[in-house]
Amino acid sequence: MEAFATEGTQMTPDKHTEPATDGPLADALVGMGRFLRRGEVSADLRSVFLEGGRAGDVFYRDRWAHDKVVRSTHGVNCTGSCSWKVYVKDGIITWETQQTDYPSVGPDSPEYEPRGCPRGAAFSWYTYSPTRVRYPYIRDTLAELYRAAKREHPDPVDAWASIVEDPEKSRAYKSVRGKGGLVRTTWDEAMEIAAAAHVYTVKAYGPDRVAGFSPIPAMSMVSHGAGARFLNLLGGSILSFYDWYADLPVASPQVFGDQTDVPESADWWNAGYLIMWGSNVPVTRTPDAHFMTEARYRGQKVVTVSPDYTDNTKFADEWVSPHPGTDAALALAMGHVILTEHYVQKRTPRFEDYMRRYTDSPTS
Repeated sequence: MEAFATEGTQMTPDKHTEPATDGPLADALVGMGRFLRRGEVSADLRSVFLEGGRAGDVFYRDRWAHDKVVRSTHGVNCTGSCSWKVYVKDGIITWETQQTDYPSVGPDSPEYEPRGCPRGAAFSWYTYSPTRVRYPYIRDTLAELYRAAKREHPDPVDAWASIVEDPEKSRAYKSVRGKGGLVRTTWDEAMEIAAAAHVYTVKAYGPDRVAGFSPIPAMSMVSHGAGARFLNLLGGSILSFYDWYADLPVASPQVFGDQTDVPESADWWNAGYLIMWGSNVPVTRTPDAHFMTEARYRGQKVVTVSPDYTDNTKFADEWVSPHPGTDAALALAMGHVILTEHYVQKRTPRFEDYMRRYTDSPTS
């Protein structure tokens, strides 16, 4: 058991070492090794010969056998926009590493690089994942109903009307929502059904009963603009989680020059008091989190508002843990105190200047 050999070499115990096999039990234990490690065992059970190689390394070597390196980022609803080197072989992504050519921001602030996260490093695996959706899918119940309706009504709008106006058919495809049963369809059929549904709704109820969701600007401004423009021309209503923010998506870039509610993360370094609320920074803003963690060494006080002990809570000096569902009340209470003390009971010049400069709140 004390002698091993690899790559065709033989290792034997030192000549001064006492024999390892001093009885039937020891012989059995040592002999069992031949079943645990494949190889040629000497008759005296003192040596094991193994034949190895580097075949297992081919997978890793092939990753570096690339044709070219291109610059890219992982813009899948992530505002990090980290710059990555993408290694390509025969048009296939083989490997990704972080770019390290960000310009320096000077000696008074931490640098931006390295920028990246584990999700970005594994992005090529998502790209070629067998579970990635590459084609349009439709609920099988709806597909059967629509195809049967098309055989009776060649006009797509009439076919759609025959389904939604029939209580039994309408209930049939709506009742299976959320239960799987998706089957692959063609782009032509998917677009036809969507168009027929729009036309039918406009004819039956008016264009203002058409509501749609367009990708957020942070994801793709082109996609957002296309969807928003379509609904605008149609006379429909565009839905987005930005509706919760009222005029923030427009007001924030126009006033501050930043994208919506995301201030420049490097400016966290300059804050003396930082509240993290609604964003688990080390997880959701991984490439920027170091600005927050490093600022703590400058004496910055960090407060986390979160009902659970999240990753960013461990960086906080104070942890405010409201019960789930009560964080809105907490925010309203904070706003009430600020407005009461600096606007109602007395006018604070600094607060009024801030209101006029950076908000659209009414002031007099």
